[in-house]
Amino acid sequence: MYTRVQQAQQKWGGSLNAIDNWLQERRELIVCYCRLAGLPPFEKDRHTMPSQDKIKEFCQLLMDYLSAGHFEVYEQIVAQCAVNGTDSRKLADSLYPKISVSTDLALEFNDKYADHLSTRRSGSFDLELSALGQALEERFALEDKLIDTLHAKHQPTQTMA
Repeated sequence: MYTRVQQAQQKWGGSLNAIDNWLQERRELIVCYCRLAGLPPFEKDRHTMPSQDKIKEFCQLLMDYLSAGHFEVYEQIVAQCAVNGTDSRKLADSLYPKISVSTDLALEFNDKYADHLSTRRSGSFDLELSALGQALEERFALEDKLIDTLHAKHQPTQTMA
């Protein structure tokens, strides 16, 4: 996941403020996810359940990332597709339902774990966090297709911040 966001930043960085900000949020989300899941280089942190503060921090980053996507970047993509071509709009329309699957999973995770210490059980938490990580990985790949379309075909101006 982290390598993909680095590649995305190298490929599209500097082309559009909204994309730059969104990719930076993605990077922060991935680091926080890895820390929470105890993935390298944070595996030493994963001997016990993460604290409620750590879970809440992750959930807040997750909600911020989803919001930025839906209310900033996706709207810009749709607007550009509406102006510049039906092929891009068809791609966007085909990808949004797939992206929505991970949105639903992320919202459920947030509702279950962000503020509810009593619902956390190590086994179910780990399984649900892992499922969320897989869904986010798929989401990032789909989002990258949208960003590539926006960047390559529509050459937006820097005014979309």
